[in-house]
Amino acid sequence: MVAVIALGLASRQFPSLFPSIFGKYPGDALWATMVFVGLAFVKPRASTVGLAVVAFAISCLVEFSQLYQAPWLNAVRATTIGHLALGSTFSWFDIAAYAVGVLIGAVVDAFVQA
Repeated sequence: MVAVIALGLASRQFPSLFPSIFGKYPGDALWATMVFVGLAFVKPRASTVGLAVVAFAISCLVEFSQLYQAPWLNAVRATTIGHLALGSTFSWFDIAAYAVGVLIGAVVDAFVQA
């Protein structure tokens, strides 16, 4: 999980690590991978598919929460940790990136389980 977080932060700090065509989306994909890995850590006996469904649902809920712009929540999002955890603006492209990130987590989990 630490490695996934480090890669995600590095993707934002050093965007040249990834082809420019991907934009900021490697960080979003890695965020969802981190959710998957975190769930797998908490529930190590859960099925890969179950983990993937819950990780994608959590990722989507966080993304859709960005449509709610309450002052108190925006104050949380204005902090570094709040922005990294909750984001700031809704995007359908982020949801696609989350799907890719969860898929990466699921493939690695299935490979490790085999």
